[in-house]
Amino acid sequence: MKSFQAAMRFLTILPGPLRPSENALSDSPYWFPVVGLFIGGIVALVDASFRLLQGLVRFGDLGWHEMDGAGLSLLLEGVVPLALLAVITGGLHLDGFMDCCDGLLRVEDRKTRLSTMRDPRVGAYAVIGVVVLLLAKGTALAALPIESRLWTIVLIPGLSRWAILLVMSRFPYVRESGIGRPFLSAGRARPLLIGSAIALPAALALTGGFGLILLGTAALTGWAVGRWSNRLIGGVTGDVYGATCEISETALFFVAALITLANPSLLSSPLLP
Repeated sequence: MKSFQAAMRFLTILPGPLRPSENALSDSPYWFPVVGLFIGGIVALVDASFRLLQGLVRFGDLGWHEMDGAGLSLLLEGVVPLALLAVITGGLHLDGFMDCCDGLLRVEDRKTRLSTMRDPRVGAYAVIGVVVLLLAKGTALAALPIESRLWTIVLIPGLSRWAILLVMSRFPYVRESGIGRPFLSAGRARPLLIGSAIALPAALALTGGFGLILLGTAALTGWAVGRWSNRLIGGVTGDVYGATCEISETALFFVAALITLANPSLLSSPLLP
């Protein structure tokens, strides 16, 4: 369980061992999809509670007569889970995404890109990129239909962490040291195989055949991010792992919203009452 605690400590702000052992840290990627599902469960629980509160409270009764209650409700349905995803993870993946925007979107040589990605200062590309990302993810979250909302929010953070394992297995790590280096000690293929043995049953259990579409989306998005980074800097870094998570998560929410809005019957979770 030490490796699970190390994964929880690394991927969330929840308490865990301050200095996990080298073995626990190297084995922690096995648990990335599980931690992602845990994060999704927390967000889904709060989101469901918020929706229940919406059903009990009438905006007009609170004196907000000039507000568009439906519009405000839709806005909060995107903002609440979006904020929770950022808070629970401590902004870890967002930070990596922003570093990648500053480093990989610039027209520079490989050495300069890598140096820029380590620069703690925030550039224009990072600001623009994170604004676009958050707007896109928030819009997709707000658009999720009630029929598929709960289990989709549970599942997608798990699949986006699984996408990190795909990138770890497929692309070389380019730094001699860094936040992602310890995770490679357990090898490249094994974490992906074990993570897939968790992600696939979870996808089928939570969203039925619809989960296969989401799993394929996570794989395609993760591969695309890794391939893009590999072309520009010859491999990946810990920041690229974070960008993989954020971009995959956003793409997954968008695909989920588009498909279920068009055909909610694609959702056939055996867990649904």
